[in-house]
Amino acid sequence: MGEIVVLRHGQTEWSLSGQHTGVTDLPLLPEGEEQARRLADQLGHRPFAEVWVSPRQRARRTAELVGLTPTGTDEDLVELDYGAYEGRTTAEISEELGREWSIWVDGAIAGDTPGETLDDVGVRVDRVLQRARAVLDDGDVALVAHGHVLRVLAARWLGLEPAAGRLFALPAGSYGVLGHEHRRPVLTGWGLH
Repeated sequence: MGEIVVLRHGQTEWSLSGQHTGVTDLPLLPEGEEQARRLADQLGHRPFAEVWVSPRQRARRTAELVGLTPTGTDEDLVELDYGAYEGRTTAEISEELGREWSIWVDGAIAGDTPGETLDDVGVRVDRVLQRARAVLDDGDVALVAHGHVLRVLAARWLGLEPAAGRLFALPAGSYGVLGHEHRRPVLTGWGLH
């Protein structure tokens, strides 16, 4: 049975500064491009039955630099929509609220521009996982996307609620492997460079 390789895009200006980047379509920094190139030796020659990529340029460029040829662009792999918190850091949001804020506890539902709930993201990644499971008998599947959406995807792979993604930090330009042990979903590698 095949594995699912999840790959977070390389560094962008906002991922470097800690600004939440959902719908804003930022390019990779030179450092982000270098992170992707370094992964080419590990992933670029690995055979994949499918390679699905978020439509955001940072994910598409990462796939290209790693040497992956996308077989599809998947809207379900876009990053969480942060709504009014787009482009803001956790520290800025916490200061405004007068308390510690966390996407995993509080979500992105605020003000006149609410974002997505973690449950909404869970529904999206469940669809991705359903499609991926259908092809795992044919080989591995690569998913190139973003930090929070891939963390929720890992949680859902393991049968956990979407908020359990808080347990799976995935730095920019790193990847994880979702596999099986005795035909049960397990995490076989995470935060790999």
